[in-house]
Formats: sequence, structure tokens, C-alpha cells
Amino acid sequence: MKIPPKPKKITKKLANHGDERIDYYYWLRDDKRKNKKILSYLKQENKYTDQWFKDNKVNSKKIFERYKEFLPKSEKSVETNIDGVSYYFQTSISTEYNKYYQIKNKKKKLILDVNQLAKNKKYYEISSVFPSRNHKYLAYCEDINGRRDFHIVIKDLTKNKIVEKNKIPSTGSLIWNKKSSGYFYLKKDPTTLVTNSLFFHEIGTKHKKDKLIYKEEDNQFNLSISLSRTKRYLFLQASKTESNETWILDLENESFNLKCFLKRKNKHKYYIDDTPKFFFILSNENNKKNYALYKTDSNNTSKVNWKIFVNHKKNELIEDFLCFKDFVLLQTRKNGLPCLIQVNRKTKKKTYIELKDEVYTVSLTNNNNYKASSFCFIFSSLKTPSSIYSQDLYTKKRKKIWSQKVLNLKQNEYETKRVFITSRDGTKVPVSLMYKKGINLKQAPLLQYGYGSYGLVIEPSFKLAFMPLIEQGFIFAIAHIRGGQDLGKDWYDQGRMTNKMNTFYDFIDCTKKLHSKNIGNRNNTFAMGGSAGGLLMGVIINLEPQLYKGIVSAVPFVDVLTTMSDESIPLTTFEYKEWGNPNNKKEYFYIKRYSPYDNIDFKPYPSVLVTSSLYDSQVQYYEPAKYVPKLREHSTSDNPILLKMNLIGGHAGKSGRLASLQETAEELGFLKTLSTKDS
Repeated sequence: MKIPPKPKKITKKLANHGDERIDYYYWLRDDKRKNKKILSYLKQENKYTDQWFKDNKVNSKKIFERYKEFLPKSEKSVETNIDGVSYYFQTSISTEYNKYYQIKNKKKKLILDVNQLAKNKKYYEISSVFPSRNHKYLAYCEDINGRRDFHIVIKDLTKNKIVEKNKIPSTGSLIWNKKSSGYFYLKKDPTTLVTNSLFFHEIGTKHKKDKLIYKEEDNQFNLSISLSRTKRYLFLQASKTESNETWILDLENESFNLKCFLKRKNKHKYYIDDTPKFFFILSNENNKKNYALYKTDSNNTSKVNWKIFVNHKKNELIEDFLCFKDFVLLQTRKNGLPCLIQVNRKTKKKTYIELKDEVYTVSLTNNNNYKASSFCFIFSSLKTPSSIYSQDLYTKKRKKIWSQKVLNLKQNEYETKRVFITSRDGTKVPVSLMYKKGINLKQAPLLQYGYGSYGLVIEPSFKLAFMPLIEQGFIFAIAHIRGGQDLGKDWYDQGRMTNKMNTFYDFIDCTKKLHSKNIGNRNNTFAMGGSAGGLLMGVIINLEPQLYKGIVSAVPFVDVLTTMSDESIPLTTFEYKEWGNPNNKKEYFYIKRYSPYDNIDFKPYPSVLVTSSLYDSQVQYYEPAKYVPKLREHSTSDNPILLKMNLIGGHAGKSGRLASLQETAEELGFLKTLSTKDS
């Protein structure tokens, strides 16, 4: 196909607050995903993209082969010890999926081969594996289309036999009861996909008889479950952007009686965990935006009995905490970088864990034993693959217990650094950089990556996906823009709701200021982002269509106003405090100010590759499907506007490690091809 597809136009009027919008491509929405005309159009878009790649000699195969050169023939994960029984998984360069093993009484046993489960399936993914308390059963949750409608499967490890399959879609997470006779799981509303109910299932009984434990009636709240530190309690959390509520279920008895730890309150978020005698509470109450840590007796959790354990700091966000017998480990973020702090429970003395690097990420991991005398953490940087360390809580002695294997990587050939860019309102925004030593920074192509939403941080960890471009002379930059939580809770608040424009301005200003520092070729600069980062891509090219030579917009959330105005669209209602509620006139017009689909105009747009998946449950396929033809018909340049739609697959694209890398290779191949073209 030499000519891009032109879907028909059907007038659809959308009106609110006296404002009328016309959407000619609204008809491309089919919630059942069976409309033949729509599927035909999507296939035509794929053919057009494939032809463009072929005509322009996009060499994604070379990039994919380079990925395989990085990968070892086989790699084993760190072992996770649960009450004396260990579990780990193994990957192979010749297979797409993991193999899971159990080590019990010093005997190793293959308990799950996901490659066999995925055989002859176009899409297959498991969320995780969940051994029962007595290690007799293994539960895993499978998704066969990418919609994240996980079905729970129970395997009897003593008989090596599947004993149950739950036909009811769940969230992909579960918690076993103490006797290992059943499990707790969550279900979603089938239309909105908001997780709103907790059930218990007894092994060997019909799923129709599963016991409903809790039903959330407020569709702005989403449920999640976790196991407490001592494994005595199940924690059920109902949460939305600005508030939450935690319920406790005591697994020591079978009464199924939930107890509310503290009732939800507007603008209050808190997180709890237990020790044998106490609860610890991370709370942002009384404007402690970066959280303070409290402690209370297990028998009297009333708020009046909370005692401060670690004070709030304006310049340091407490992200997480982990209790041990004599210590509490804090995971914090200061000056845009993560920190680990060991706190003595008796003296409250704080000790920062020493970490040496300018640009890095670190987090607690694999700490399953409350009584352990050591803790584990994972460390990585842009040029350093992940390693897991164990550090003694008492002697401070540290040892490496696992390292990610990356072949043919010469770390000393690369430079990493962090710079601060001053945004247009005077705010200093951190940018993480990686590039090959010796390149001409002013002439090198620049790829800037960003996200900036939900308080999520794009960590400066090792990113295998971008190595082929960095090897070939690209500068890779992560802009830690507002809307993330990189510099604390205020950083997030300054980039959401009616502050959202800061996110987009920060990203653009980072690019321009890098250029002014002679970092990156002004005529060979690219941008990339996915999901809410795809929204970011849509906005920046509306605002600055000629700043970037090309962009990759993955599963982009580009039709913000229409989606947030429709409560039937999955996951909309509990995001009102992220983007705004269009029922509110002020918030409606603020969203309209930046919503990419609504702000497309006749402009010289750059080259754009949009990727999506038909069964994406987070950003519905029809957003990018509508966006591409509208952007194409308004572009006054001759640059390509391409859509690659997976007709099977979800928010993360295809399943399988190698298939995922092939998709990434296409995206990077697109950028590499553009970088060699004359401006």
C-alpha cells in the first residue's frame, strides 16, 4: 500500500457545558471488537505501515539480532525462600517464557513450564505464581488475549496435575488461606474494569458458591489485596488518587470478618503493615505530603494511639517501609534519587545505606522473612544491569547474591550523568543522560523519553531496549518531569488536574535546554513515551510540531476529554483526581486545552509511529485508531503518520520476551531510519 488508508467520516456531535465537538471517527469504537469494517481498516493500517518500513529499509531485524547478542543462553532468577522452600524461574534465549522450579528438601522440581502452556496460542501471559502455604498447590493466573482478564488455575504439585480452572475473570492476584484449602481473589466490574469485589474460593467447590467478602459501591475506588508482614492478615485496600481505606481480615480464624483499620477521608492516604505486637502506618494526614511513619499497638489501632516513629520531611518522600524484628527499612526519594534508610526500632537512629553512582535506582526486594538478620535490595543504573545484594542488618556486611546477565556489554564505554534543566516557570527539572564516550554531543541524535503521570517515576535503571541506539551514537535522556513523584508528592501534584500543562512544558523545556547546553542535534531530536507518556507525545507535537524529527507514541491515551466524559469506558471513574472530572465545567475546559485529539490542527507534524493493541484494557484501541487518520489529514508536512495495531495483545503489546523485543526493535528501527534522513 503506497497510499495511507482513509476511513470514512461519520459526524458525531459531543456536547457538554455549552461546548460542542465533532468527532468524525467516533464510529471506530466497538467494545466487542468484532466489527468487520473496523477490523478491516486496522489491517489496512498495518499493511501500510509494513510497506513504509519495507520501502524505507527499516532494519529492525539488525536491532533484534543485537538484542539476542546481549541475552545469555540461559539465566536463573534469584531464589525466593518461603518458609524453608525455595522458588525460582529460568529463562532461555530459545524460548519465549519462563520455567518455574521448586526446591524442597534439597530436591529441585520443574513445577511450571509456561512455554508449554502458551503452545499454539496467539497470546499467553501469566501474572505470577502463588504457592500455597503448605506448598502442595501452585496457583497461577493466565490471560489469553491481553485484556488482563486473568483466570486462576490450580495445580497439585504432589500429583503434577491441574485440579481446577476458575472461569471467572480475576485481577491476576490471590492470597491463600492459612490451611491452603482455598484462596481470596478480586473481581472486576465487567464493563468499567474497576476492581470492586473480594471473594473466597474453597478448593473442590463450584465457583458459583464462592463467598463474597466485600463489595465496593463507590466506582471511584479500586480494590487491591496484600499479605501482611507476619502473614497473619490479609489487607484489602480501596483507593483512588487522593484517598484510601484499608480493611483487615485475620487469617488465623475462618470467620471472614473484615475490620476497617481507619475509614476513608478526603485527601488522606495511608498504608499499614504489621509486626507481632504493633502496626506501622505510613500516612500523609495533616498536610504531611511526603508522609510520616507512625506506630500503634496491635490491640488498639485507634488513631489517637498512633505515635510518630519517623517524622515528615519536606525534602524527602517516604515511598515504602519494611519491618524487621529490630529495624525498619525505609525506601525514600531525595533530590530525585531513591535512598534506603535503616531505622533502629528502639533508638530510632537512622542510617543511610551507602550507594555510589550519580544516576541510579535502588529498591527493596525479596525480603520474605520478618525475623531475618539481613535484607535484600536491587541496584541498577543506566549503564549497570540489575544486581541484588544482601546486607546484614547488624554488621552492615554486604554481598552480591544475583546479577542480571548481559553479554557483550562494555560499561566503561558509556557515560551517565544527571543535569538539572530550568523550566519556563523557574522549576529545576532533573534529566538522566546516557551516551557513548567520545561522541560529539552537539551533533549526536537525541532521544528523550518521558511519562509524567500518576506519580510514577521512570527510573534511570538499565534499559536493554535502548542499548542498540545508544551503541550507535544516540544520546538517551529521561526527563523526570512533573506529574511523576521524582522530587516528592508536590512534584506529582504540580503535574496533575489543573496543573497538567506543567508536565508538557517541562518536557519541551528539557529538550530546548539540552540543545542550549550543546547536548543533542537540534535537527535530529526524537521523543518517545507510552500510555500516559503517549498522551505526552500527542501534546508536545501539537504545541511544538517542529521541535522533534520523529516520535514513537505507544498505546497513547490521546482522546482524554471523550474518555473521561464516559463512565462506561474502563478505568475512567477512579481517575477523576488525576485528569479531572469533565462534569465540572472548569475541569472540562482545562482537559480540552491539552487533549491531543481535540487540539490537532493544520501543522507541520513530525514523523509519528503509533502502536496499540486491540485488547488493551487500559487505553482502548479506538483512541489511537481515531487519532492517526485525524493527525494524518491535518499534517501539512510530508512526514509519515503510521499506526501499528496488534490484533491480539494488550497494554504491553505481544506476550513473550522475544516477541516483545521484536516490537521494540521495530520502534527503534523507525527512529534509526529517520535519524539518517536529511532534515
